[in-house]
Amino acid sequence: MIHHNRSSQTNWLDPHDLARERGERRGSGDSSSPSSAVESGELVIRYSMDGDDVSRDAYVHSHESSTIFHLSGWASAVEGAFQAERRDLIAKRGDALVGVLPLSKCRRALGGSNWISAPWGVYGGPIADTPEISRALVDVAIERASEAGAKRLDLRCLEDPELPELSKSDLYVTFRKSLPRRVEDVLGTFPKTERRYVRHAVSRHGLSFEEGSGYLGDLHRLFLTSKRSLGSPGLPTAWWGALESQRDLDYVLHAVRRGSEILAVTLTFLHKKEAAMYYIGTAPDANRKYHATTFLIERCMEWCVSNGYELFDLGRSRRDSGACAFKRNQGFESIPLNYRHALLSSDASMPSFTPSNPKTAILRKTWSRLPLWACGGLSNRLASYLP
Repeated sequence: MIHHNRSSQTNWLDPHDLARERGERRGSGDSSSPSSAVESGELVIRYSMDGDDVSRDAYVHSHESSTIFHLSGWASAVEGAFQAERRDLIAKRGDALVGVLPLSKCRRALGGSNWISAPWGVYGGPIADTPEISRALVDVAIERASEAGAKRLDLRCLEDPELPELSKSDLYVTFRKSLPRRVEDVLGTFPKTERRYVRHAVSRHGLSFEEGSGYLGDLHRLFLTSKRSLGSPGLPTAWWGALESQRDLDYVLHAVRRGSEILAVTLTFLHKKEAAMYYIGTAPDANRKYHATTFLIERCMEWCVSNGYELFDLGRSRRDSGACAFKRNQGFESIPLNYRHALLSSDASMPSFTPSNPKTAILRKTWSRLPLWACGGLSNRLASYLP
C-alpha cells in the first residue's frame, strides 16, 4: 500500500452512525461503504451519497477545471450500465463543499477490482478549491481502495495533478482547441486538403448535416459497426439508455446523410462552454468514399459556434495511433494527458493493453468477421471489463 503524510490528524466516523444521521446510504455497509467519513481538522472527506448529488453537481459546474465526467450523472450511468459501484468522494468545510473526486469500483476480468476516476470517460481526477484538498481526496481514495482490496487506483487527469509519487502513464493524448467566434471562420481552421473534402461532401456527394434526438439508435448501430471493423468490442445497449436517463448529462446528436442513407452519427457532450465530440459511428466506406467524418467534424464545429460554445474537444486517442494522425489532419494539436496510477498490490501493474498489440491480432481479425448481432451480444458481456 502507498502511504501519504498528512499535516493534521485523521479520524474515521463509524459508517452506521453516519448512515443513521443522514437517513440514507449507498453501498454494502462494509469498510468500503459510502457511509464512511474522514475528519481531518476542519476538512471532512467522505463518500458522496444520493442526497449530495445536487450540491456536488453545482460545485462541478462552478469549477473551472471540471468536465462532464465529474458530474454525478456520469457515475450513475456507469453504475447502471456496467455495475461499477460508485465510490465518489466529496470534501467539505462546514456546510461548504470544497472538493470532488469522481470514483467507481470497476471489476477486472481476472478477478478483483480497480478504482477509476472516471471509468468509460477520458478525464477525471480531483477538482477542489486548493491543491491541498485535491491531495487529501487522493490520499483518502488510496486508503479506501487499498482497504477494499483494489489492485490499482487510476486518475484520468486532464491537467497535471501534481502527485509525483504516483506512477505516470503516457499512453494517451487528447485534442482540444478554441473555436473561432464566427461560423464562417470554422472551415479555415482545417488544412487545405480537408477543406476540399468538406466542400466536395456537399457539391459532389450531396451530404447533409442534421440534428435530432432520434439518432441514438443509429449511433448504437453505427458505433458497433465501426468498432467491429477495428476488431474491438462496442458498448452495450444498456449504456445508451443509461445516458439518456441522466437529465444532467447534456448532449446533442448529429447525423450525416446522403439522401435517405445515414452515413455517420455523433454524440457531442456539452459542458459549460465546452463541446466534446465523444462518440462517432460510421457506415462502411463512409469515409473512404465521402470523407463523412471530416464533414461531420466541420459542421459540428459550426453548430457549436452558432450555439455559443468556445472550445471544441475531439477526444482522446492512443499516442501515435491512426486516429491520432487523423485528428492532426483536421487541424488539431495533440495534448498530453496526465494520467496517474497508484499500484496497491504486489501483483498490480500499469495499464498497458492496446487493441493494436500484436498478441491480439488473431482475436481482432476474428472479431471483425463476426456478424453484427454477435458483436452486439458479446459486447454486452465484455464492455464491463473495458472501462
